[in-house]
Amino acid sequence: MKVVFLQDVPNVAKAGSVKEVADGYFRNFLLPRKLAAIATPAELQRLEVQRQALARQETRLEQDAEAFAKVLQDTTVVLKMRAGTKEKLYGSVTSQDIAREIKKLTKRDIDKRKIELAEPIRELGSHQVSVKLTKDVTAIMNVVVEQEAEPEIKPEKKQEKKTAKKQEKKEEAA
Repeated sequence: MKVVFLQDVPNVAKAGSVKEVADGYFRNFLLPRKLAAIATPAELQRLEVQRQALARQETRLEQDAEAFAKVLQDTTVVLKMRAGTKEKLYGSVTSQDIAREIKKLTKRDIDKRKIELAEPIRELGSHQVSVKLTKDVTAIMNVVVEQEAEPEIKPEKKQEKKTAKKQEKKEEAA
């Protein structure tokens, strides 16, 4: 019996494919689970319309991804991190940090798993990072890691806190 698969069936067929299967397999397994339908001319026509709609949607997604890739290539992500001597970071820049910064800059969410880092960035400076938007579209963007300004500790305030604590202790003792 010739059937049209409506959903993927492991080790048998993918959704949308037309195959010849045994009558009992269709009647007892595929039909009750709505995995396949008989390959009538109407069903084949519906399948073709569905394929065309899917192709149009994929084309639209590819165009959007290519446009966004151009935007990403022109964008430089600047991250400020604490660093020690020899320009080594206290920690590292991960794909999640980069994704968060891209969202701030472009107002579009990017899954952190689509940002391809061979290993986390652990040094100050400029780094090239690739972002895989779709299976065919990949953008290479620039990530600059700068040293965060160290907050200055004002000795006057420290001294004031110490004297305030000493005064509290004297008041408690008295």
